[in-house]
Amino acid sequence: MNQIARLSTRDADFDSQLARLTAFDAAQDETVDRTVAEILAEVKRRGDAAVLEYTARFDGLRAGALAELELPRASLARARDALPRTQREALEQAAVRVRTYHERQMAQSWQYTEADGTVLGQKVTPIDRVGLYVPGGKAAYPSSVLMNALPAKVAGVAELVMVVPTPRGEKNQLVMAAAAIAGVDRVYAIGGAQAVGALAYGTETISQVDKIVGPGNAYVAAAKRRVFGVVGIDMVAGPSEILVICDGSVDPDWIAMDLFSQAEHDEVAQAILLCPDIAFIDAVQTSIARLLPQMPRREVIAASLGSRGALIAVRSLDEACAIANRIAPEHLELAVAEPDKLVDRIRHAGAIFMGAYSSEAIGDYCAGPNHVLPTSRSARFSSPLGVYDFQKRSSLIQVSRAGAQTLGSIAATLAEGEGLQAHARSAEYRLRRS
Repeated sequence: MNQIARLSTRDADFDSQLARLTAFDAAQDETVDRTVAEILAEVKRRGDAAVLEYTARFDGLRAGALAELELPRASLARARDALPRTQREALEQAAVRVRTYHERQMAQSWQYTEADGTVLGQKVTPIDRVGLYVPGGKAAYPSSVLMNALPAKVAGVAELVMVVPTPRGEKNQLVMAAAAIAGVDRVYAIGGAQAVGALAYGTETISQVDKIVGPGNAYVAAAKRRVFGVVGIDMVAGPSEILVICDGSVDPDWIAMDLFSQAEHDEVAQAILLCPDIAFIDAVQTSIARLLPQMPRREVIAASLGSRGALIAVRSLDEACAIANRIAPEHLELAVAEPDKLVDRIRHAGAIFMGAYSSEAIGDYCAGPNHVLPTSRSARFSSPLGVYDFQKRSSLIQVSRAGAQTLGSIAATLAEGEGLQAHARSAEYRLRRS
């Protein structure tokens, strides 16, 4: 493998080294974008026929009608029931934990009455229809079904429509089972940009949704970018990231494997360790060299660590926290003896894992909080996927006759200042006439 980078904050050029390490070119591939634009245009124009053609071309799956590619709920239930007991129980236990956590996120409507009788408030309602994209075939992630579907169901989304590619008809039973457990309403065996287009624009068979969530490849990401505004989207995610702050009190093998856990996603995933103990950094590097040959995805891990990974010596844990806030990682592990003393210093992170036993992997599957997290420094302004992403808020304004006298005068004055006379007159009409 390419040697994982060793950096130190004492290096004169550390800032520029860190900037190069964390830079990621998120620019869209022009070829991908052109292809996606063509697919979306065809789906918008020709509906079912275009979706069927692209599904046959890209997935080798042919059908006479799009309705034939809907997977009945009974088949999802059969997939759930046919799972080995340990797998089914693991999915069900994870679902309970995810649902329980997200139930605490429910926003409630509220209102208050002012002295003159004017009532102001906020009405919270769920989104009507949501589309969930799930990768299919061999690269399938049932955990993504749970993490995306359960918050939507907790929020009260009326209909959740899942699309999942099934190359050459190959269905992943864990994904089907997860859909049954999460209560997904409808599932179609379609994928790619054509599935995003069907959800965004609607076809003869698939009704338009209001928002699309879920991960996908470069074509899916490009399609989600293009349909944003027609429908809502969750985010356009970048490569997976993990940043570990360690004080040297944890087994170095644990830290090495935590770094591997994100590096194995793909070659451009990022895994970084910040530690003030140079001897411990040496031990982690030794663990990496010893453990890597044992990993089935060692080539991917090696490419990731070699191109975007780093072991960084810091002066102190305080400095490590400051650097973490600059990086704003998707996953941040505080693998230290006293994580409570550091957590208040962290301002930007998608998820914070506190203490030696809080591995990022547990968060991916069953801790309860959502594993759909902001990447590429977007944790500076974004949050994990949650119930709030499937709810919307409407303002409530009921002005009393008395309130209209005060507020109408204020509004008319401001409207005149903006040169909007109809606004001013509209407010003034409600004023009492002497």
